[in-house]
Amino acid sequence: MSQTSAMAGPRSRLLAVVRRVPATITLVLILIVVGVATSALWQPFANNSAWDAVAYGLPALEAGRWWTPLTGTFLIAHPLLYIPGVLAFFGMGYLEYRRGSRVALGYFTIGQLFAVLGSALLLWVLAFTPWEWAQTVATLRDVGPSGGTMACIAAAVGLFVSPWRVRAWIVLLAFVFVTMLFWGNLDDIEHLLAVVLVLCVDRTLRVQKTTVREQRLLAFVGLTTLVIMEIIVLLVPTSGPFGATRPERGSIVDVAIDVFIVIFIANGLRRGRRWAWVVSIVLASINVATFIVVVALIAALGMGTVTNLLSSPPSLSLATGVLWMLMLGYLFWVRGAFRARRSASVGVAPVPTKSDVVAALHESGGGTLSWMTTWDGNSYARTSTGIVVYQRRAGVAVVLGDPLGPESGRAQSITEFVAAAERAGLVPCFFSSSEATRAAVPKNWRSLIVADDTIVDLAGLEFTGKRWAAVRTSINRAQREEVAFRMTRLADESWGVRQQLRAISEMWVGDKGLPEMGFTLGTLVEAEDPEVRLALAISPQGDIDGFLSWLPVYGPDGKVRGWTLDLMRRRDGGFSPVMEFLIGSSAAYFSQEGAEVISLSGAPLAHDYPEDAGVISELSSRLAETLEPVYGFKSLHKFKEKFHPRYETMYLLFRDESDLSRIGMGLTRAFLPTATLRQFAGAGVELLRGGSS
Repeated sequence: MSQTSAMAGPRSRLLAVVRRVPATITLVLILIVVGVATSALWQPFANNSAWDAVAYGLPALEAGRWWTPLTGTFLIAHPLLYIPGVLAFFGMGYLEYRRGSRVALGYFTIGQLFAVLGSALLLWVLAFTPWEWAQTVATLRDVGPSGGTMACIAAAVGLFVSPWRVRAWIVLLAFVFVTMLFWGNLDDIEHLLAVVLVLCVDRTLRVQKTTVREQRLLAFVGLTTLVIMEIIVLLVPTSGPFGATRPERGSIVDVAIDVFIVIFIANGLRRGRRWAWVVSIVLASINVATFIVVVALIAALGMGTVTNLLSSPPSLSLATGVLWMLMLGYLFWVRGAFRARRSASVGVAPVPTKSDVVAALHESGGGTLSWMTTWDGNSYARTSTGIVVYQRRAGVAVVLGDPLGPESGRAQSITEFVAAAERAGLVPCFFSSSEATRAAVPKNWRSLIVADDTIVDLAGLEFTGKRWAAVRTSINRAQREEVAFRMTRLADESWGVRQQLRAISEMWVGDKGLPEMGFTLGTLVEAEDPEVRLALAISPQGDIDGFLSWLPVYGPDGKVRGWTLDLMRRRDGGFSPVMEFLIGSSAAYFSQEGAEVISLSGAPLAHDYPEDAGVISELSSRLAETLEPVYGFKSLHKFKEKFHPRYETMYLLFRDESDLSRIGMGLTRAFLPTATLRQFAGAGVELLRGGSS
C-alpha cells in the first residue's frame, strides 16, 4: 500500500466528519473573524472603546441595549480565553454530529439567550437585597459564547452511553456548582443556568436508576472532589457568593495527612464498605453543623464580627458547607449501597462445594473449560438456576468460563451473580467465556476477545492427505523408533513414572523464571484427578519422552462428549515430534471411544484480529510479542494449526472500560498467584533477552 493511499483513509474520514458539523465550524469561524476584526484575538477586548456598546449584562439591558446578547456572543474578553472558548465548541460539534445542525443550533441559541437573560434577571432580583456579592456582580458585563457552548456540552453528555452518561453529568455539575460557590463570577452564573436548563429539559440524569456500583463510585467522586476543593482554596484566592478568601500557609504534612485519610475513606466508599459510609456520615454531619453554626452567628452578630472571631474566613465554611450538605443528603439517599464487608459471601446459601460443581457438570454438562472449575483456588456462588465459579483477585470477581447449570438459566445466573458481586464490593467480569454467555450479559456490557478455542471434530477423522503430513509422519516415525503411546490416569501409574513426570514439569517450570501459571492452566496436581486422562509417550528404554493431560467435557446427557488439552510437557533430548505424536494418537484414541471433539484449548493473546480492530489489536499484539520469550503463547497457537481446528471465540466480558485496570491486576494474580517480585524481575530479564535476539 502506497503512502498516498494510506493517508487517503484518514483524510476522507476527516472530511466526512467536517461535512456533518457545518454549524459548529461556521460559528467558530465567525468567532475568529470577529476577533481579528476587533483585535480581540491579540488585545483584551475589555479595554476596547466598543465594550459598553456590545457587552451584555444587566447594566446593558437597563440602558436599553437589547442587541448586546447577540453582539457579545461572538467576542471574547481576553486573548488567552480564545483557547478554551474554541475548545468548548467540541461539545456542540459532537451534538451536531449525533443529532444534526438544527438541534445543535437550537441548543446553542436557546442556551446562550437563557444564560445571558436569566443571569441578568436573577441579579436584578438579588440586587434589591443587602447581599454585597449580588450587588457587585449585578454591575458587571460579559462577552463570549460560553452559555451556548455549555448548553451544548450538557446536551452532548445526555447522549453518552450508560454508565458514562451519569459520570459525565456528575463531573459537569460539580464543575459548575464549585466554580459558582467559590468564585461566583458573571460567567459562572451563566454556565450554571445553561447546564441546569438542559438538565431540566432533557432529564437524562437518572441517578436513582444507576447500579449499586455506580452509586458507590459517585460517592467516591464526591468525597474526593471535596478534599481537592479544600486544598485548592488553601492555595488559590476565591471570591464567591459567601465572601472572599485568601491563600493560607499551613503545614504540608498536616494537609497530606488529611488528604490521605479522606482518600482512604473515599476508597472505602468505592468498595461499598459500611464503616466508610458511617465515617463519611459523621464527617459530613460535622461540616454541616459547622455551616449551620456559622450561619446562625452571622445572622446574630454580623459578618465582620464573625470574621474576627473565627481563625479562618467564614466564607470557606459556608461554601464547603453547601457541598457537604449535598454530600450528606446523597449518602443517606443511597445508604443501601454500603453494606459490603471484606469477607462477604457471593450468592445464596448454602455455599456450593466442589462436589456440587462436579454434580452440576455431570447433570447439565459444560464447555471445554468447565472441568477447570473443579480446581483448587476457585470460589463458588450459588444462584437460583446454577453455579458461578470465580476467583477473588485484587477486588475483582473473575468468573472462569460460563455459568454452570441448564442453558436456559444462564442469563438469570449472570444477573444474580453480578448483583451479588457488586454488593460485596467486587468488580465482576467473565474470562474465557463463550458467545452464548456474551449474549446473556447485560446489553451495555463490553467485550474483548482474549483467545480462540481450537476445536478438532473427531467424527470421520483420518490423517490422510497432504494437510495431515506432519501428524502422520510423527506417528510413523514413532512406530519405527518403537515409541509407545499409552492412555492412562496418573493414579494408575507406578511411582517411577510419576517421578519422571514431575521431573519433566519441574525442568519446564525452571526454564521460565516464573512459576507455573494457574487459573486456566493446570499442573500435575490437577492431573491427579481420577477423571483426568494422561497420554504418555514411552521410549523403548521405558523413559517418558512427553505427556499430555486431558480434561473431560460433559454433555447435557451426563456423558463425556469430548476432551480438553491441558498439560503439554516434553523431555529434553527425547523423541522430537512427541507433541504431534501424542495429540494425533490421543485424537484417534478418543475417536474410537466415541468422543465428538477434542479442544486444544485457547492460546491467550494469540488471536488474529481484523485490520479494523484498532487499539485492542495493537495492545494485544504488543503484549503477545513481549511474553513470547517466556511462555510462547504465539508459537503454541501456530503449533495447534497443524491439527486444522475450527475456532470458537473466547471473550473477556466486563461492565465498562474504567474496570480494565483492576481486571488486569486481577487476571495477573489469577494466572500467577504465587509469583514474587523477584520472579517478575527475573522474567523481565528474560523478556529483554528475548527482545534483543
